[in-house]
Amino acid sequence: MPSDDTSSNGLLKVGIIGTIIVALCCFTPILVILFGAVGLAAVVGYLDLVLFPALGIFILLTIYALWRKNARGSAS
Repeated sequence: MPSDDTSSNGLLKVGIIGTIIVALCCFTPILVILFGAVGLAAVVGYLDLVLFPALGIFILLTIYALWRKNARGSAS
C-alpha cells in the first residue's frame, strides 16, 4: 500500500504532465496537423469539446495534489 506522500507525489506528477500535454494540444496545432495527416480532419471541429474540459480537470488535479501535499507537510 503506497503512503500518502507517495500518492500525493504521483497525483502531482500526473496533474503537471497532463496539464502540459493538454495545454500543448490546445494552444498549438499539434493535433490539427496530426489528425489532418491521418485523415481525421473532420474531428478537428470537436477537439475543443474534449480538450478544454480535460485542461480544467488536470489543472484542478494539480491544485488538489499541491493542497494535499501542503496539508500533509503542515500536519507533521
